[in-house]
Amino acid sequence: VQLQASGGGLVQAGGSLGLSCTASGLTFRSYHMAWFRQAPGQERELVAASRRSGGEPYYTDSVKGRFTVSRDNAKNTMYLQMSGLKFEDTAVYYCANSQNVQWRVAEWYNIWGQGTQVTVSS
Repeated sequence: VQLQASGGGLVQAGGSLGLSCTASGLTFRSYHMAWFRQAPGQERELVAASRRSGGEPYYTDSVKGRFTVSRDNAKNTMYLQMSGLKFEDTAVYYCANSQNVQWRVAEWYNIWGQGTQVTVSS
């Protein structure tokens, strides 16, 4: 299994950035997919999750209204569109997958790859 996150970069506060997560070696549509992030000195946190069956995504409170997660099962790709970026959004962003019914629970996700760095300048 490979999940490759890309699209990170440096952006000014208030700006926008889009991330992509491309999957291989798995049946993408069979998995819940999620974005995690980890800032320096902080624990890794679940940012957003997309249920395999569709429906309303999950967002952590700090990104609600600013981030949008989506997926294209035909392309084996998940996206995270981020707007209104804040300094505190600075982190390495990782993509992850899960088949557990508790799709909003971070512990049930497997995180893959090196992630992509998002840096927001204040």
